[in-house]
Amino acid sequence: MTTKTYAGIPKENAALETSKIVLIPVPYDGTSTFQKGADKGPDAFLHASENMELYDIETETEVYKQGIHLAEAITESSSPEAVVAEVHKRTKEYILRNKFVTVFGGEHSISIGTIRAFNECFDDLTVLHIDAHADLRKEYQGSKCNHACAVYEASQTTNLIQVGIRSMDVAETRVMDTDKTWFAHDMANDEYWMDSVVEALGDNVFITFDLDALDPSIMPSTGTPEPGGLFWYETLEFLKQVFEEKNVVGFDIVELCPNEDDKSSDFLAAKLYYKMLSYKFNGSDEGEDFESNFSDKGNTISKFKDTQDDE
Repeated sequence: MTTKTYAGIPKENAALETSKIVLIPVPYDGTSTFQKGADKGPDAFLHASENMELYDIETETEVYKQGIHLAEAITESSSPEAVVAEVHKRTKEYILRNKFVTVFGGEHSISIGTIRAFNECFDDLTVLHIDAHADLRKEYQGSKCNHACAVYEASQTTNLIQVGIRSMDVAETRVMDTDKTWFAHDMANDEYWMDSVVEALGDNVFITFDLDALDPSIMPSTGTPEPGGLFWYETLEFLKQVFEEKNVVGFDIVELCPNEDDKSSDFLAAKLYYKMLSYKFNGSDEGEDFESNFSDKGNTISKFKDTQDDE
């Protein structure tokens, strides 16, 4: 990472001690199977963020003044399992420091680590998975930490809600809970899908947002662009409702594969990240302390340690 502060914000708004928000970049692309380049996503996102206006018109806020600390990038790449273990460790450390933790990938396998950390720190966690792909394989190409397995663990250990799905393997139908899945073709004909999804969410929500959930007409620069995705304003309308009605405890954004000839996707990712923060902190005074409601269970040893982190 060449950027010293997120979006070039003043250092006084970026210090770890006083920032409410932490951003962890994870430039990893070790298991993707179509277009490579997600490892370059965090740098492209940060560069676009530096060229973005920091006043949000809709909320009439400048959320960077809440403090956004750009953490050191996670550069572990020795194995998918090692990456997941390091993401889990670093994410959990910042949660326990009472920060609103956000992660920008990188491919979607990194979310195994982020979700694991949030699940260990928050009671009754709902994972809101916004994606074109189901990502429910238990194992793929010899690893349980493959991008195709991104939310399998979440399906077993959390209240997993999937939105925008339009591509999957038949084997995943045996894992998927269709009562908690909103397929893109159904959403296109259901004006009440947003309300239905929000009703299915618990109080504590972690959002994992794969950028290929968006239609390739507005987000072409991603690993596997699938036709029939979400558009910008319906996405914002949905996210705003989630943030207003639920306690979003953190989020990650993944699968930006930058294109040297078209920077629009980089800028969309930058705006999406900032919008999500603006919704989270809308109505919060800059001087107010941020109080995460993480549970005491977050201080316990990882329940996955013996099976995953030591691999």
